[in-house]
Amino acid sequence: MPPSKPSRTSKSKPGQSSAKPALKPRQHTPSAFEKAMQEMRHSPNAFPNVSVRWLIAATAITLLGIAVCAWLTLCLLYWQGSWQLLYHPKAAITRTPASVGLAYEPIRFAVTETGQTQLTGWWLPNPEARFTVLYLHGTDGNLSDTVDALAALHNSGLSVFAIDYRGYGQSQPAHPSEKHLRQDVEWALTWLTQTHQIPAKNIVVYGSGLGANLAAELAADHSELAGIILDQPQQDAMTPVFNDPRSRLVPAHLLVKDRYELSAAARLIRIPSLWLLSKNTDRDAGKNKTWDTPVGPAYGFVHGPKMEVWIVPPAIADPHFQETLRRWLDEL
Repeated sequence: MPPSKPSRTSKSKPGQSSAKPALKPRQHTPSAFEKAMQEMRHSPNAFPNVSVRWLIAATAITLLGIAVCAWLTLCLLYWQGSWQLLYHPKAAITRTPASVGLAYEPIRFAVTETGQTQLTGWWLPNPEARFTVLYLHGTDGNLSDTVDALAALHNSGLSVFAIDYRGYGQSQPAHPSEKHLRQDVEWALTWLTQTHQIPAKNIVVYGSGLGANLAAELAADHSELAGIILDQPQQDAMTPVFNDPRSRLVPAHLLVKDRYELSAAARLIRIPSLWLLSKNTDRDAGKNKTWDTPVGPAYGFVHGPKMEVWIVPPAIADPHFQETLRRWLDEL
């Protein structure tokens, strides 16, 4: 048999191991966060000692800041909406003098620089009138609520010009305020004297409710007028605002600028004035109880000719109203 070939075997060189060398484990490099944590663990001053008193003070200051912010927000909301505590305007006109058979002319006046009219009114002429009445209504409703009063004045032989303030009826939308209403009645007087050419000495201003306070303020500035009629003037006109529970949460006297100070205006009135004050009668269990609504010292402050009459409101429904009005007008 032929000799078998020797098998090939791998021979390692002298000094060379046949096993592969073992891989060294990779060393972990700590992150910056881990280094910081290690330093804090080994440093005794790493965690500062915070006193309980400091924590309480910080919490109290934070809560106080939140409370102040909430209170300031409440003041802002009150300032924006407080006018609704006094004024209650309506936009819709539901009645006109035509509904009681009176001819009238709708008037738009107080034109802005852009040509937009700001105020609306009703002109009820009377060819036999000696005097013209500028009628100023109260804080509720609009001209629709004055139709009966305007008819009573017109039937007394007077021409009548009644207006809606800004924010009322069809006048320019706005939040009513004493400043706005004072400007509105000045514009109404200007319309009568300049546009309609009626002498101021032939104009009588009639104010009802808060409109009476406006009439007093207007008369205090215009001694050339024939006279004023104050129907239920309000000595404390701002009572509905400042007595509201919400007004006790904020500095209401600082946030609300309206005042309608009747006494201050009364001191400056030099023209004849007719004061129509309310006398209410209540029949309870067969007993008549009568109480009056005074205007405080305001009436006594008037230096000009004056007349004080107690009536059952509304004035136009009182049986003595027409007679009292005619007698007072005859003395002008």
